[in-house]
Amino acid sequence: MAATLPLTATAAPQTRTALLGALAAALLAWGAYVTAGWRQAALALVGVLLGFVLKHADFGFTSAWRRLLVLGDGRGLRAQMLMLAVASVLFFPAVLYGIGGERVYGAHAPVGTSVLVGAFVFGIGMQLANGCASGCLFALGGGSTRMVVVLVFFVAGSVLGAAHAPWWWSLPHLGVISLPHRLGLWPALALQLAVLGAIALASLWWERRKGFVPEPGPRAWRTLRGPWPLWAGALALAFLNFATLWLAHRPWGITGAFALWGAWVLDALGVAVREWPYFRAYGPAFDMPFFADVTSVMNVGIVVGALVAAALAGTFRPLQRLSLRELLAAALAGILLGYGARLAFGCNIGAFFSGAASGSLHGWLWMVAALAGSWVGTRLRPLCGLSRV
Repeated sequence: MAATLPLTATAAPQTRTALLGALAAALLAWGAYVTAGWRQAALALVGVLLGFVLKHADFGFTSAWRRLLVLGDGRGLRAQMLMLAVASVLFFPAVLYGIGGERVYGAHAPVGTSVLVGAFVFGIGMQLANGCASGCLFALGGGSTRMVVVLVFFVAGSVLGAAHAPWWWSLPHLGVISLPHRLGLWPALALQLAVLGAIALASLWWERRKGFVPEPGPRAWRTLRGPWPLWAGALALAFLNFATLWLAHRPWGITGAFALWGAWVLDALGVAVREWPYFRAYGPAFDMPFFADVTSVMNVGIVVGALVAAALAGTFRPLQRLSLRELLAAALAGILLGYGARLAFGCNIGAFFSGAASGSLHGWLWMVAALAGSWVGTRLRPLCGLSRV
């Protein structure tokens, strides 16, 4: 997504579409409440707010990293570092001491081969898809028909990755390395903030080296109609992820639900997916209602929130024709995204954002590997009918 473009004037709002989106949000929250109580309803609304923020701030990872690699534009990366800095300040004490007397769990995973390979594959996939996991959902809500294709094959790739994940996870790894648990709160937080600051400074050096000069954009921004500046999106996403941590007792994630959706379809068709090691771990939760699954409800909320934001901005245009080459590229990209996310214990949100914010080193390994994959992906984009930038 074009996460680093300057703010632009908005078109007339599409009121009817916005009202339909608001009704869908209310129905989603009601279904979640009836099925699983007030926390689930609140998480549904958090998902709606996430989609609203992502769309209005055009806060993506795919375009931000592509522009960094190709043009030297570091604004999107610096916004991500701001987001992680604020989230780390909120998350580190929470994963150590809980929130309001309740224990919460960070997004921790082993640092190893599967993360390295999976994130690299995901990085290629997100450049060919023109969107990461969060980007696919908010672009879908904004009317992108391309993302319908990507999402279908994202689910398929997730199931394929789930089938192979136990083997990948058995490959050499260093185990879980959590900075707050290894170093203590203050040393871990100081180290994390120092690294984030160093990356932000390095992005400024990279801009000068590449000769990138950003075009000035208007300073004014509208809360309801958008667009939002990147820094506002970064702050909002950090606090909304913390709200997820409090309500769900674990951080924001996206792609785990895709594997579950695909497994539900295969199970209905008679495939014994519930006997696979990956899905056996779900136990009775495999048969939970849709509205009882936190990630599923939040994913739908993101799509709905983005739809409302697009309608308020007057940019909801769902019609888009794709060539055969673009369709095939979207399908391949979806498979790479889904497969890579299962190997790497998550996507740009579950592994990178939530993982790094939790102090898990696998989140940082994910970033490095996905950046390398994005570098490869930018060079493959012209073969798929996409521009380098």
